[in-house]
Amino acid sequence: MDIVAEFGLRPIVNAVGTATRVGGQRMHPEVIAAMADAAGRHFAIDELQEIAGREIAAATGAEAGYVTSGASAGLMLGAAACIAGADPDRIDRLPDTIGMPNEIIVQRGHRNAYDHALRTAGARIVEVGYQGHPGAGRTHAWQIEAAIGPATVAIAHPVQHAPGTVPLPEVAELAHRHGIAVIVDAAAGLPPKANLRRFIAEGADLVAYSGGKAIGGPQASGFLAGRADLIRSAALQHLDMDVDVRTWRYGSLVRDGSLRGVPHHGIGRAAKVGKEGIVGLLAALRRYVARDEEAEIARQVAILEHIAAGIDRAGLPAGASLTLRRPPIDGRVMYPVLHLDLGGSAATERAAALSLALQQGDPPVYTGEGWLDIGVVSFGASTLHEDEADVVVSAVRAALTGARDVAIG
Repeated sequence: MDIVAEFGLRPIVNAVGTATRVGGQRMHPEVIAAMADAAGRHFAIDELQEIAGREIAAATGAEAGYVTSGASAGLMLGAAACIAGADPDRIDRLPDTIGMPNEIIVQRGHRNAYDHALRTAGARIVEVGYQGHPGAGRTHAWQIEAAIGPATVAIAHPVQHAPGTVPLPEVAELAHRHGIAVIVDAAAGLPPKANLRRFIAEGADLVAYSGGKAIGGPQASGFLAGRADLIRSAALQHLDMDVDVRTWRYGSLVRDGSLRGVPHHGIGRAAKVGKEGIVGLLAALRRYVARDEEAEIARQVAILEHIAAGIDRAGLPAGASLTLRRPPIDGRVMYPVLHLDLGGSAATERAAALSLALQQGDPPVYTGEGWLDIGVVSFGASTLHEDEADVVVSAVRAALTGARDVAIG
């Protein structure tokens, strides 16, 4: 059965990249085959997670690892682990954190919408730092230290371009001096591949990665890497805990006093991951670790050069220009990106109209919109096949010449 035709689905050409809104990364046939194999079998999920944890630990240099349903779910579980630890009563109460330490410090330059993941676990965000530094804000280490108190459980440290923020190694040293954890959001931290090990090496206690972006696993997958005690707490709040302590695989934790009792289903049950997702993530992670990163960047550059040449031959509107930018871009983007500048900040509406026109085409072509406010439509190739380059060129040519329903100007 052609499931795409059966449901009337409209495939798109993804020149955005690995964003969730366009389906993340395309999975390799080996990953799909691994997921299909897992789908036809049964496994004890706690045992499967234990095996996955060892693979993740080996890839990251962490003490332990755990597969999640995405990086955001990893952040929620990480926050829950820092708040509840191994206390089954606290695990049972989350996200109600009244009367228990629940504060997570975030530098002002690191604030973003994914704070929701931390707050979902019951955390209260404590913001530190100043406004006014070029970029996102300015923070001094003493401001972080001054915010640490009896209710503090962690410092959150997302991987993002934020000039003026205190770097991770200094944050980790300060946090550990006060006995609190550091949670790193590395959803967009890959590539480079070296970042799989970098954040643990720099002192992070927990790192949340996306599995469906650069790694190329299932879109609704990710993983946590970090301290074994925190990973255990995350697992206890995520696994199906409809168990009898006498037969539970980890019943020895109760018998030896590590746990006061078996926790009930935790806050992470809302973000469970199935056997297919765990096996798919592992297959993709192995491929990613073995990948030739330079060859992949060269492949993407070649596709974008082909697109640029094709658009340029058609003739650009007055005041427009094409620029192929190589990583790192703005200190953050680690893939090559092609910028079609329609005339700077004065052309923001023009750029938005072009992006919309491409989405309304046949086939729909989705492009990057991170620079629309400066009149730029961007094209990434991390999710493009070579044979899609000419499709992008034809779509842009048609849109620029007014063949689409939305006028570009």
